[in-house]
This record gives sequence, structure tokens and C-alpha cells, in this order.
Amino acid sequence: MCACSASRPRSRWSAAVILRHAFTPPDNSRLANLCGSVDEHLRSIERSLGVSISRRHERFRIDGERAAADAALALLQRLYEGAAHPIEAEALQDALRQQALPAAAPGEGRIVLHTRRTDLAARTPNQQQYLRHMLTHDISFGIGPAGTGKTFLAVACAVDALERNTVQRIVLTRPAVEAGERLGFLPGDMAQKVDPYLRPLYDALYDLMGLERVTRAFDKGLLEVAPLAFMRGRTLNHAFVILDEAQNTTSEQMKMFLTRIGFGSRCVVTGDTSQIDLPKGRTSGLVEAQAVLAGVEGVAFTQFGAADVVRHPLVARIVEAYDAARTRGEAG
Repeated sequence: MCACSASRPRSRWSAAVILRHAFTPPDNSRLANLCGSVDEHLRSIERSLGVSISRRHERFRIDGERAAADAALALLQRLYEGAAHPIEAEALQDALRQQALPAAAPGEGRIVLHTRRTDLAARTPNQQQYLRHMLTHDISFGIGPAGTGKTFLAVACAVDALERNTVQRIVLTRPAVEAGERLGFLPGDMAQKVDPYLRPLYDALYDLMGLERVTRAFDKGLLEVAPLAFMRGRTLNHAFVILDEAQNTTSEQMKMFLTRIGFGSRCVVTGDTSQIDLPKGRTSGLVEAQAVLAGVEGVAFTQFGAADVVRHPLVARIVEAYDAARTRGEAG
């Protein structure tokens, strides 16, 4: 049971409310797990939803704009119900992102990707849009900072399509460009030389399919991982094709790649335009594609930001700090 009321605004927010809520009968263990050490979970909710939360024993007061206060109250109630055990920081961040997801339009429903190892769904509104774009467009772009799930969700979508037999194979590719380092001549044959550049794609496959199934899929020709240079002259029919780290393609490479797409294929291009490793003076193919292909039928763009980072919360703050510094530099 609970007690909840609203009163007239008495805070700095416009059109604000004060919501009061009591968990009765109180469970001290659940309350401790809900609040976290030194109320750290409450502070995270405050920062994320833009409200002020105070409590005395089992009684909570939420001060903020109506929609934000209602969202905070709903989140507290949901977390309390599952607070029989300590709430991990990652679980709290997931709950906050789910709170921000918009309701699905009638007939749309929530998109869930099915793989042998796990079922995956969007954690942020932009991830939800990204999944929808990949399912409804022949070519889709996911552009934004590290940690937003661009590559992992694209690989998951490809694995889901392969499991449902909507494509016959998965082709994953990246440009072999050094990230500001000079690695010299790598030892080994061609596969061993390019393997370090393609390792993140292998990691995503192993997470979603497992080592044994990935090995079998390679043996059967259902999976192919190759550097971008190997794509020239090919036509990829009935395939799910992913170009990762596309910010490091040249204009010529991007055009070459996009024109490889054949019948029955889907193409996803991912990249972060804030981390371009091309030599100075070279135009990024991803930056150019954003301008050239905007509005082209069958092509969709999803732009990710710091709010979509699904790694440690500090990663989002680092991304925001770099974005702010870059904006100040451009403004100056």
C-alpha cells in the first residue's frame, strides 16, 4: 500500500509539483537497496530525470516538473518491488533508460531481436529507432559516439535475420586504418595481418552466437569478415552487410561499398564522426554520405548522443565533455 499526494508548486521549476509517497509497510532492507549507499541511487535518478528527491525513513518527497516527477515516482515504485537484493549501478542505468523509452505507436510494438544466446531489445529511444530503421530500410546508418550499441545491435540484427532465414549470409567489414598509431608491418599471412582491425566484429559474434557456432558458420560460408578493400568488384546478394568504423572510409571507398549491395540484401553503416583517423586533407566518406544521401528513399540515418551510451555512466559524461570542448573550439 502507499500514500501519494501533490501540492502547489513551491520550487524553482515552472509548473512544478511536489509528490509525496510512502512505502507501507516499510521494509528497511528494500529501502536501503532502493536508495543505495549514501543515497547514490536517488542522486542518479535526480540527475537523469531532473527532479529533487528527499526522504525520511519510508517517506519520499519528489520535487520537479509534473512529467518528470511522475516518471521518478513510477521508477521508485518499480525499483522498490525488485529491491529484495542490492541494485547494481548497471541495472539502475538500464531502468533509467527504459523509463525514457516512448510508448510504441499502435501496431508497432517493441522490437526484440532473437539470437541463440539471448534476446535483445532497445535500451534508449534512439536505439529503438535504429532497430526500426534496420528492419524497414535497405540501407541504414548509425552514427554517434562509442558505447551507444551501434555495432553490437547491427550484428544482433544480422544474426536475427540469419536465424530467420531472411538472408543467406552475414558479411562484416571495416576499413584497415590505424587509430593514430604506426603499427608497422604486422607478421603473418593476410588473415593474420587484418585480424586486429576486425577483432571487435569477432567479439560481437562470439557474444551473440558462441565460439562453436561462429566457427561452424564460417566453415559453411554463412559468415564472412573482411577488410573493406576486399569488397571491390563484388555484388552481395541475399546478405546482411555491415560496414563498421565507416568514419575512416574515403569518399571513394564509401561509394564503392554502398554500390556492392545486391537483391535481397540489407546494409548497415556505423561510425563515429568525432574519431576520424584519416590523413589530414582526406574527406571522410561517412561525413560526405550524411550530406549526399539525406532524403534518399530507402536510406535512413540514426544519430546517437551521450544519452545513448550504455557503458559505464562515466563514459557518457566523457563524451559530453569532449563534445562541449569541440563546440567551444568551433565557436572560437
